[in-house]
Amino acid sequence: MSQETKPEVLVADGPVRLELHAGGVAHLRLNRPESANGLNVELLRALHEAVLRIHGDGRVRAVLLTGEGKNFCAGGDVHTFLSKGEALPDYIRVATSLLQLAASALIRLNPPVVSAVHGFAAGGGGMGLVCSSDFIVAGESTRFLAGATRVAMVPDAGVSVTLTQLVGFRRAMEILMLNPVITAAEAKEMGLVTRVVPDAQLLDEAWSLARQLAAGAPAALANTKRLLWNGIGQGVEAAMPQENHAQAFLSGTADAREGLAAVIDKRAPRFTGR
Repeated sequence: MSQETKPEVLVADGPVRLELHAGGVAHLRLNRPESANGLNVELLRALHEAVLRIHGDGRVRAVLLTGEGKNFCAGGDVHTFLSKGEALPDYIRVATSLLQLAASALIRLNPPVVSAVHGFAAGGGGMGLVCSSDFIVAGESTRFLAGATRVAMVPDAGVSVTLTQLVGFRRAMEILMLNPVITAAEAKEMGLVTRVVPDAQLLDEAWSLARQLAAGAPAALANTKRLLWNGIGQGVEAAMPQENHAQAFLSGTADAREGLAAVIDKRAPRFTGR
């Protein structure tokens, strides 16, 4: 990132940080690097609050979303989920609701959202944020993974609709049910990301795109964004309550607990249908 005047810090610490830079670019940073920015209730609540803060700040002309550490976002925090035991469905119900609120808020923001993606973007969190962003700049070593059915759950954050629109029905079925690890080049070819750049250039390229958008006509860009999202927005919002219900139900099954344990143990899960 090039030198600029010192940004205004809007959220200084916690699981999400937010700064306003010169030219009107808000930098929104996921800040749980020790957990690969895995999503728990605290991070999700902070993310939603930060997006609402951006929504209420007329100075913001574009948003840059990044993840601290080695990964953009590895999805839900499986360690936290597994630790909840029999209380997991209640926790998942809250977490999924907050993730859906954050994803909807990103979609409905007037300023365009650019996500700079590195490492892994996985699960409902990683894929959900990718699918809810307007532009995705990915480093060439980035990998994408849906992963929900791998732990006996379902996609959330509206991914059951947005991914289908981005890559097509058949490919979305393959991604969500077979859980292939998708390279950045494959993601670009299928329409999941906007640009793929060398890893060392990721932040510079993402900042350049965010600044280009921030210099545009804000009302024209906001209305163009709204027109494009309105075509699928109602479908996304209709799907989210169904995703939430299914997620909460499935998280109470033995298969879901086995799937989470298998991810932590780095082994293949043994599903029994219970």
